[in-house]
Amino acid sequence: MSRPTTDDLTGDHVIAQLARKHWLVRAPSKASAAVPDIWEAVEAEQQFALLLLEQLQALEKYLWPGYSDESSNQHVLLIALLVNVKRAEQLPVWSLFADRPEDFSSFFRRILHLSIDQSLSTKLRTHLLVYLVGAFQSLDSGIVRKECAPLVSIGIWHNLHDEKAIEERLAKSLQVQKAWRAAGKKYDNADAASQARLRFERSWLYTLLLDFLDRLYDVDSSANQRKESLLYCERALELLCDLLSQLPTRRYVNTLLRDMNLLSAIKLSPLYRDGDDSSLLRDMHQLLQHYAYFPVDDQTGKELGRHEYEEAHNASIARLQNVALKIHPEKLKILILANYGSLSQRDELLGHVKALNDVELVELLDQLGLLTAYPEKSLIALDRPFLEEVLASNIEQRPLYSEVIQSSPLLPTEHSLFGQSNLRIEEYNGAHPLAVPKLNLQYLTLGDFLWRSFTLYRSVAFYEIRKHLEDTIKRLQPRIGGGITRFDGFSKMAIPIGKPAVIQTQPPRVGEDVPAEVQVEVSLDVSRLQPGLRREWESLRQDDVVYLLAVHPAETERRLTNGHTFHSSAEKVGLKVLRCAEVISVVDENGRMLRRDQDTQDNSDGYGRAKQRRLLLRLDAASYKTDKEQADAGKGDVYDSINLIVRRKGRENNFKPVLESIRQLTLAQDIPVPAWLQEVFLGFGDPSSASYKRLPNRLKSVDYRDTFIDWQHLIESLPGKTVEPDPAVDAIFPPPYVLEAVSTEPAAAPRPSKKRRRDQPDGPEPVPVPETLRVTTYKPPNNGPYPADAPKLNTVRFTPAQLEAITSGTQPGLTIIVGPPGTGKTDVATQIISNIYHNFPQQRTLLVAHSNQALNQLFQKIVALDIDERHLLRLGHGEEELVTETSFSKAGRVESFVERGGQYLAEVQRLAASIGAPGAHGSSCETAEYFDQVYVRPGWKRFWDEVEAGQGDVAAAFPFPAFFADAPQPLFPMEVSREEQIEVAKGCERHVRKIFDELADIRPFEILRHQRDKSNYLLVKEARIIAMTSTHAAMRRQEIANLGFKYDNVIMEEAAQVTEAESFIPFVMQDPTRTGNADKAAAPTSLQRIVLIGDHLQNSPVIQTAAFRSYANLEQSLFQRLLRLGVPHILLDAQGRSRPSIAELYKWRYPLLTNLPFTSTAPGFTRANAGFRHEYQFIDVGDYKGQGETEPSPHFIQNLGEAEYAVALFQYMRLLGYPGDKISILCAYAGQRALIRNVLAHRCKGKGLFGLPGWVGTVDKYQGEQNEYVILSLVRTKRVGYLRDVRRLTVALSRARLGLYVLGRREVFEGSLELREALAGLWEKGRGKLEVVTGEMWPAVRGVGNQVEGVEMEGVEHLGQYVHEMAEAKMKALRDGGGVLPPIDVARGANGMEEDEEGEEEDAEGGVAEDEEVPDAVA
Repeated sequence: MSRPTTDDLTGDHVIAQLARKHWLVRAPSKASAAVPDIWEAVEAEQQFALLLLEQLQALEKYLWPGYSDESSNQHVLLIALLVNVKRAEQLPVWSLFADRPEDFSSFFRRILHLSIDQSLSTKLRTHLLVYLVGAFQSLDSGIVRKECAPLVSIGIWHNLHDEKAIEERLAKSLQVQKAWRAAGKKYDNADAASQARLRFERSWLYTLLLDFLDRLYDVDSSANQRKESLLYCERALELLCDLLSQLPTRRYVNTLLRDMNLLSAIKLSPLYRDGDDSSLLRDMHQLLQHYAYFPVDDQTGKELGRHEYEEAHNASIARLQNVALKIHPEKLKILILANYGSLSQRDELLGHVKALNDVELVELLDQLGLLTAYPEKSLIALDRPFLEEVLASNIEQRPLYSEVIQSSPLLPTEHSLFGQSNLRIEEYNGAHPLAVPKLNLQYLTLGDFLWRSFTLYRSVAFYEIRKHLEDTIKRLQPRIGGGITRFDGFSKMAIPIGKPAVIQTQPPRVGEDVPAEVQVEVSLDVSRLQPGLRREWESLRQDDVVYLLAVHPAETERRLTNGHTFHSSAEKVGLKVLRCAEVISVVDENGRMLRRDQDTQDNSDGYGRAKQRRLLLRLDAASYKTDKEQADAGKGDVYDSINLIVRRKGRENNFKPVLESIRQLTLAQDIPVPAWLQEVFLGFGDPSSASYKRLPNRLKSVDYRDTFIDWQHLIESLPGKTVEPDPAVDAIFPPPYVLEAVSTEPAAAPRPSKKRRRDQPDGPEPVPVPETLRVTTYKPPNNGPYPADAPKLNTVRFTPAQLEAITSGTQPGLTIIVGPPGTGKTDVATQIISNIYHNFPQQRTLLVAHSNQALNQLFQKIVALDIDERHLLRLGHGEEELVTETSFSKAGRVESFVERGGQYLAEVQRLAASIGAPGAHGSSCETAEYFDQVYVRPGWKRFWDEVEAGQGDVAAAFPFPAFFADAPQPLFPMEVSREEQIEVAKGCERHVRKIFDELADIRPFEILRHQRDKSNYLLVKEARIIAMTSTHAAMRRQEIANLGFKYDNVIMEEAAQVTEAESFIPFVMQDPTRTGNADKAAAPTSLQRIVLIGDHLQNSPVIQTAAFRSYANLEQSLFQRLLRLGVPHILLDAQGRSRPSIAELYKWRYPLLTNLPFTSTAPGFTRANAGFRHEYQFIDVGDYKGQGETEPSPHFIQNLGEAEYAVALFQYMRLLGYPGDKISILCAYAGQRALIRNVLAHRCKGKGLFGLPGWVGTVDKYQGEQNEYVILSLVRTKRVGYLRDVRRLTVALSRARLGLYVLGRREVFEGSLELREALAGLWEKGRGKLEVVTGEMWPAVRGVGNQVEGVEMEGVEHLGQYVHEMAEAKMKALRDGGGVLPPIDVARGANGMEEDEEGEEEDAEGGVAEDEEVPDAVA
């Protein structure tokens, strides 16, 4: 499908002409005169016309402003169609209607009427169903919720098939009875118009369902009508799945669907059985069936356990037997006496009722309360198969969702990879729904959430594996030659192999029917591989998944297919068989384990480079069992045909442990989620119920230690609160401060009043009483006489909003912190960690982030605080990138403990020598403990006894003066008081005590012999702050939980970039049965606090596949969903990263954002950018060499003109003296990143004048980072592309501190309503041409506000010429020894550009001579 380009928006297309005439004018018309013409254009080229209308802002500027009750149906339909387009483009839409709620209500009512209007075409009604699907997915919008809620309220039960059915449902719940009576009372008290509206709301869904069923059974329609009806029915099933997947919409709808026998009716319909064309319909039916029978109480939301589920099922069988006994005791005698297990089987059940004729079967169903008659006009055939299906579907036992997950294979085969469901995902364009679950605003239960996560994650993993295998096979270029498969190409991810040899098969475990383990061996020929590539294969780790393929292309590529064969995609690349295996070990050709020095070892053996490696693999046991049965039946051995092994990169290939973690959680009887979090997580109840202000265990007082800098900071940080100083202290006292709430009762939940507003008494609302805090202090303990003993103190002067976030994070409960760019999210997280660490010494904190980069930034700040290094642990490979003096990985921590132990033991020996104690007391931790008990403790006791008795001088009585002789002297100054001398002595004792305490912690590492045992002890017992990425947590969840790992707090950075499943798993990484609490009720293992920190207005989780991103909503983060649900959050509102002028560029996304004072006073912010007239500017880059954007391969978008401009601009800045590491070059696409790196490598790398920038990469990878100066390439010149997602643009514009220079094509981005506000500030500076200032060097003397004349660069060639002449002048100055850059005539460079163009191009083509002194520049 083609998409509108800039030429379409500004050209002669009929819609563009209508836009310029009616709404893209100074005074847009509010009349709807153009609606018929727009409708005609849409009918002519529907999808393209709608995209064009959307980009021309027809909805915002014309259709909605011109809507009224008198608007035509075409007007209403156009609005609905454009809403659908906006949602497909993932653009905000409902806020457009918020300021006219009455008109929106009228419009929505029109949509509902049209959706069941038989005179409207099926195609248009399908579009209206898409609109309604979007509405029911947006219940967080108040105006949408108001219109949708009545359509699924208890009033729809008036459509149940008889009064008895209604009474039976009402009898089950008092709450439902109250709702029924309230609905009846509301109807009785309404006027005639309101009653008509209520009747329509009651009947709308029922009418829609009847029409849906008629379409399923309509056999007289034409082929085109059947195709349209099929799409309509698919969309209707999507709507029903959405309604049943959220409790508020499911509560009454599921009862109606079950009453109408909808699932049975769909299954027996002609359209359902209409060959391959209806495969999606069948899959959607399967999904609807899953939701309809999900084990949850529709009214309370309580998940039914296995026992409750089976009891409910047995009750339905018992009712059947009782009815059978009552009406047909003889004919159904065997059924009456049968056990529940046999009647749960469909075939057994239907065999029993064969004795009944049709009339008797109808009577049986009637007595069971099942529907046996539809309206007269219905096309449903109530024949014998239909009646039997109704009975069977209501009585048969279905597997629980957990059983389905347990039986789902985690490793793919060719069938699961190339099935139709996977192919639909690849072809998804929004025209059809998908039979996959969606991540909604709410979930039915925790089990439902895990089932959806498992299903989606597995689908994503299989899709990515398929794409990787297809790409690898294409690179290998397989062909048939001489009767065998030959590979003419090459891929570093694959090696041709012979048949895998099965070397061991272990018998099945008890209760299973597949082998416990199947080991195979594969030989790899590595003789032709480069050393680096060979090492990649040799470095395969244990449990890595590899792929064994049988690739045999057809003899000729010209084969006849209809395009819909089951294996069409697999056959296209020649893939016949796929089996997965996990690595056990990699050995050399002699069977020896590989070592790090294997290359040296191979050469020393005299054989030269290695020829072979052998992989010992654990084959997928379930697939092997099937293959063995097939081979035993004489159908051939699939392993004979395997001829290729494929690997994937480690970070892309971690799907199996993640799926195992989700599956194990699903199968767990008790998911360890704290009670205070469950309802909020699922989206029910009061959104603020998990806030610390509402929890009974709210802390009465908190020691804030170094959070406050001084008393003034304390007062500034608590606006609106009453601060009561400690009455025991007369004057204002310095920190540390302990804040105690005078009233600590948890805030009561606001009770909604049943009275209408007009019935409530008049008068002002009670004024809230300000919170009162009592402030006390204490003298921090003296930790010792050495400078290293002094605590590290916080130096950040937190703002009130930051202090509120720190307070909430220190308290128990759920804290959500929204941090716009530069507002100090990491500083806040660090202080929360520090406060928890010192206030709760026994608690442990888990730090989680999406990326290693963010986690390492957080860890570096933690190390700088007063937190003992021995309590820090970093899990995962990202620790390698951590820039600190010590290693915080498991191995590094164990090594550090041993090293610190040696240092402390040396101190113990020195202490023993200082008091003349004979013996090697510092030989081990055990001897040190003996020395402590025998010598040190008694010595201190004697000293304190003397001090307490008041005898003698403190300094004279001090027992270890020789040991502290290397401390700053005098140890006990003569001029200080006795109390101060005692305090010094206490500090010395704490210093000594710390030595022996740490040796006591180190002692287990002397006893434990195996490195793994030491590492696990460190994790489970010693570490108090454990950091890992969300992916590592998902992969290692079960392994860590099995160790008995216990923690109390979770702090998650970058929470808005973490998928829901990966956000959830860190909450449940402890096993309640392994944490040592015998009485779980008395001592629950739940979390104390969860802190989520992020920014939902910046990048979301990256999901590559459109189907999962836009349809399944897999890019939804828990952070974003909780905000949509209205969970209280704290907004950090002061930025300290950028100049105020640059901050204005993204402030439109954060209306409350302010600037910290130093951004207007610090020298770096007040000085202008040397050589630039503006501190930020949009530079309009035209075509370069006749080209704008190009796309060498799909989604690999490049723009040579912007790449050359970016590099030339970097060169210009370097020539002015800007440090290279202070400059970042960002681009919107990975293709542009590769191009810019190539240009940099050619023009700058290794050349002393330039060097390379501090960072070159994509915007997505740079979130959380910053630099002084940023050059941004937007790349696109034809259409906006994915940059329409303003979240990415927000990230791009907020990375620069002092200078931002954006390269793009203005006319492209001007046409986007979403981006216009973001880029408007940039367009105000200059005329789209870079304005440079001559005669300046970095750093500039000129102030940022000083007016100065600039010279415009006419284009990339002009800038390139200027840079070239600057470089020549610079080199000449350096050669002459002056080192001063002479002034350059900018105008001459511009005038001479055309004259030198030809010669410069020849130079560029010919390259640069090795002795060239003047670096290249663009010309």
